[in-house]
Amino acid sequence: QVQLVESGGGLVQAGGSLRLACAASGHSFTFYNMGWYRQAPGKEREFVASITSGGGTTYYANFVKGRFTISRDNAKNTVYLQMNNLKPEDTAVYYCAAGSLSFMEYWGKGTLVTVSS
Repeated sequence: QVQLVESGGGLVQAGGSLRLACAASGHSFTFYNMGWYRQAPGKEREFVASITSGGGTTYYANFVKGRFTISRDNAKNTVYLQMNNLKPEDTAVYYCAAGSLSFMEYWGKGTLVTVSS
C-alpha cells in the first residue's frame, strides 16, 4: 500500500509558475513509476507526465512539453511537477499516481491549480 499526498496547488496568473509536490509513504517509493494526471471541470482525467522508478526516463503529454518538468527525489520519497508558462487551460485538479507505466495503482486526492487570464 502506498499513500500519496499532493501539495503546491493554488491560484496563479497566466504565464506564472507553480511547483507541485507529491509525498509518498508506505511501500518502497523507489519500486514505483510515478505520474501526474489532471482533471479539468467537466472533462475526463488526462495524463500529464510520468517518470520511471529510477528517474532515468520521463514522458510528457504533448500539451505540456517544454513547459512542465517532472522529477523525483527518492531519498525524500517525493515526486515533483514544475509548471512554467501556465495557461488558463491548465486549470484542473492535479493528481499524483504510483504504479507501472501501464497501470497506476495508487492515487492521491489531488491539488487544485487555477490559472487566471
